[in-house]
Amino acid sequence: MGLSAEDERAASPRDQEWPEAEKAEKLARGAALKWASGVFYRPEKLEGLGQYRNRETQRNSSIQSRLKSTVQSYLEGGLQQMRALMAEHVQLASVVQVLPQLFSVQEVFSHTLQLLHGQQLLEAHAELMMMEHLRDDILSQLHLRGFSSAQTTVLSYFSGLQELNETLAKQLWDIVGSSLHLVHEDPVLFVSAIRIIEREEKIDDTLLLEATFLPPGRPKGWRQKFYHVLQETITGSHFQAPRMDPEGSGLARHLAALQKGIVSELRVVKELMVQCVPSHYKILSVCTATFHQALSSHLQDILREDLDKQALFLLLEWALCVYNSPEMMGHPDLLPEVDVSALGPLMSPELMDQTERKYVMKVKASVLEWMQRTLEVEFKEWFREEEPETDHQGFFQSALPIIVMQMLKENIQVASLITESLQQKVYNMALEELEAFLGRLREAIVQCGKEHQKDRSIPKYYMSYLLATLNNNLALSSSVSSLHPNTASREVPLSLRAAFDRTQKKACQLLLEELLLDLQPLCLQLHSRKWLLGSQLVSSMCEVIDKYAKDFSHVRRPVFMLLLMETELLVASQYLRALMQKKVVCKSEEERGQLCARLLLDAMQLRELFCGLGLDQNQQSLEAVFALQELICLKDPALLSLEVLGFITKYPDVSDEHISTLLDIRGDVSKEVRHMVLDMMAQHPQVVPESYRPIFSTILVPMQELPFCLRKGKCA
Repeated sequence: MGLSAEDERAASPRDQEWPEAEKAEKLARGAALKWASGVFYRPEKLEGLGQYRNRETQRNSSIQSRLKSTVQSYLEGGLQQMRALMAEHVQLASVVQVLPQLFSVQEVFSHTLQLLHGQQLLEAHAELMMMEHLRDDILSQLHLRGFSSAQTTVLSYFSGLQELNETLAKQLWDIVGSSLHLVHEDPVLFVSAIRIIEREEKIDDTLLLEATFLPPGRPKGWRQKFYHVLQETITGSHFQAPRMDPEGSGLARHLAALQKGIVSELRVVKELMVQCVPSHYKILSVCTATFHQALSSHLQDILREDLDKQALFLLLEWALCVYNSPEMMGHPDLLPEVDVSALGPLMSPELMDQTERKYVMKVKASVLEWMQRTLEVEFKEWFREEEPETDHQGFFQSALPIIVMQMLKENIQVASLITESLQQKVYNMALEELEAFLGRLREAIVQCGKEHQKDRSIPKYYMSYLLATLNNNLALSSSVSSLHPNTASREVPLSLRAAFDRTQKKACQLLLEELLLDLQPLCLQLHSRKWLLGSQLVSSMCEVIDKYAKDFSHVRRPVFMLLLMETELLVASQYLRALMQKKVVCKSEEERGQLCARLLLDAMQLRELFCGLGLDQNQQSLEAVFALQELICLKDPALLSLEVLGFITKYPDVSDEHISTLLDIRGDVSKEVRHMVLDMMAQHPQVVPESYRPIFSTILVPMQELPFCLRKGKCA
């Protein structure tokens, strides 16, 4: 049912305000009525009324949506200028709002500076932050709008901030530099400095996170600067080069001061400073690491100097023993918070090894000098007008072994207080120096021997001091194994053992040369016609040997037996050498019998002498005289080949010349038998065993006089 005109006017009060809308609405209604009357004039058409209604509703909604979109677009275009005006209005309003602050900037600068001079740090920093925020806000706006040229003007206007920052920073770092004192006297000032550093750290972090605009001077990094200043303060206050002196007392005082100062300051950090800074600063760990690293560097600087052995030992002991002890970093007042175990060694392994080697070289020089003086004193002792001292058993000796071994032991024991590595180095050096000392000792006794050769009355007790030297050599050899406290490291090097052997052999050789000088006049008369007829030469030789044996009894038994064996070998060699001179050549069987009897008598007399002195028969080389006597006494020359074969088997160092000489002495050997014997020797070459004690190889046979020959004719 349609609406009346009055109803329409009542329902649309806005029509009077919008006449064009009213007219358009009337036309639309008229057109709608006309279309509806044309469509629904028949009753059956009314069944599709719902479909028409839905379709028209949808079309009506679409038309309204297009109308709204059109109106919205129109409004957006018209409001853009209004928005720009509004933004400009807001900016102008904000500028107007900060104008009082901008006008008062210089006044605030002046006031902030006064606060800083009065050490009102927190208040001054608050004003400084306000000014920086104002400047940075303006710079940020200019940055966003691309007004880079205007930024220079702003920075110039706020240039006073740079001076304030520098003044504040200087005060902060002065406070940090005095922090260990301030936490005692005025912790408030130190805490204020820490609070300012924390504020600046937060501002830095915030700006770095935003990462759109970074104001000038940012990030300030004042927390890292705090650590740096604290570390510089610690380093500068303690680690200056010490005054060195020859006695090493300057270094000792310096290290003692370091020890006391570091413990004292770490105690202050642990007990007071930790309470003044945030826990995440880990201030105690930082200070501990700073002291540790500074000490490590400081020790390297000291070690660049040419230190003596005492100073080097002091440094090694301090770094390895004192530093970690309860007197320093392990102090009860510092534990358990202070822990240097994770910081590594105070001296690197390379520096430690280098320092140990330097120390060993200094000790080596000292040992060398000491040993040289000891040897010089010993050499003078040999020329005294009295015999060397004896021990309770009557063995000759001197103080040399005690002096040498005590010096070496002390140095090794001192090194053991530091490290096993240093102990081993000093031990190895000690053995090397002992070996070198033995070489110089041999040279000294040789020099003494030369002086004695010039005049046998000088030194007066030449033999006694040689015997004392042998006892000393034996004492040194026996003591070497006790030098190293660790039994596993006591093995004596082969070269040192050889040096002891060479020294012993040289002293024995000089003693035997002395014996030979007394025996030689008697040995020259052996195997002569006078000897053959019954002289007392061997009895005289036995007297000389016995006298020397009594002297030899002043040397300890191992060396005494060696001397006895060497004496017996010397006597046997001299006796055989005299026989090989062919002073006696048997002209008859009777003379051979007489020669054999004399040889047997001499050999038995000498054998009994040495047996009486303690040398067993099976240890004597005189047995060769008995064997030769049997060869000479053999009645049937045809059996000589067999006898000689047995002889060369027992004495493999005997030569063709030796056998030929013996055959000559017999006086009854034909050329055929001689050739047969020599051919047999050629067919049975002998190999000398390692354990064999040579006797014939030391005896030279006189050259045979060759018969005179004419060209290629037969020799007469």
